[in-house]
Amino acid sequence: MTDRLLLCTDMDRTVIPNGMQPEHPKARRRFRAFCHQDNVALVYVTGRHRQLVDKAIRSYQLPQPDYVITDVGTKIYQFGQGWQELQSWRDEIAQDWQGYSHQDLKLLLRDIRGLKLQEMSKQNTHKLSYYLPLYQDKTPVIQAMQQRMEEKNIAATVMWSVDELTNIGLIDVLPKHATKLHSIQFLQQQLGYQDHETVFAGDSGNDMPVLASPVQSVLVNNASAEIKSLAYQLANEQGCLDKLYIARDNGPLGMNGNYSAGVLQGVWHFSPAFRQSLQTETFYD
Repeated sequence: MTDRLLLCTDMDRTVIPNGMQPEHPKARRRFRAFCHQDNVALVYVTGRHRQLVDKAIRSYQLPQPDYVITDVGTKIYQFGQGWQELQSWRDEIAQDWQGYSHQDLKLLLRDIRGLKLQEMSKQNTHKLSYYLPLYQDKTPVIQAMQQRMEEKNIAATVMWSVDELTNIGLIDVLPKHATKLHSIQFLQQQLGYQDHETVFAGDSGNDMPVLASPVQSVLVNNASAEIKSLAYQLANEQGCLDKLYIARDNGPLGMNGNYSAGVLQGVWHFSPAFRQSLQTETFYD
C-alpha cells in the first residue's frame, strides 16, 4: 500500500508567519512543494472563516488545500470545483445544541460580565464568539457560561484562546463535537485515514484538544512557553505524550522550527516514509 498522509494544520502563526518570531527563509517554499505530492492530502484547520482562508492562501502563497475546517471546527469545506460545504458535518454537530439557535444562546449569556460579542463576520450558525479582556479572570466567566448551558441540556464546548497580536482573550461557544479534534476525526473516518497516517500542527490554546489527543501532533517552535508547557502536561495526563512533538530551533531539516518549518519537523518525526522527499533539496527547486 502506498504511504500517504493527511496533513492537518492550523493557519495563523502555524503556516502563516504572522507572529513575532522569524520565519526561516526556505520554510514556506519547502512546505508548499511537500504538499504538492499526490499522496499528501492537506487540510487547513483554522478559526478563520472561508473568505479569510482564501485571502491568506493568496497573500502568503500557501498551497491549495484539499479540505478546510473553518470557524474553529464548525464548518468543513471540500475544494474541487470551488468550495463545497459538507452538509454531513453540519448535521452531525447540530444535534448538540438541542434545537437552540445562535440567537438563543446569545440571549442566554447576554448579561455575563466582561463578555463582548465579536464582529458578525466571526460568528456563524454554530459558533458564538466573544472577546474577554486579559485582565479579567476567565475562570468564573467560563464556569458561568457552562452552567447556564448545562441547565438547558445544551452540549457545548467553551474554548479559550489569546490573540497575541491584539492582546485580547477570545472565547468561542461551539457544539460539543465541533472542536478541531472532532472535525479532524470526522474527516479521518470519512476519508479512511488512520491515526498513524495523520499529522496535525498547531500553536495555540484552541489547538489543545488535538495536541493532547491520540492524533499525532506537532506544536511549532514559535508557540509560547506557556502553551508548550500546557500541551506537554495535558498530553502526559492523557497518556499521549508519544503523540506530541514540540518543534525546536535545532531540529531536523536545518530550519528553526517556527511556523511551516515546525510543521515539516513534525512530519519528519512522525512519518519516516516521507523523510527522503523532505530532505532532498532538489525537490524544492
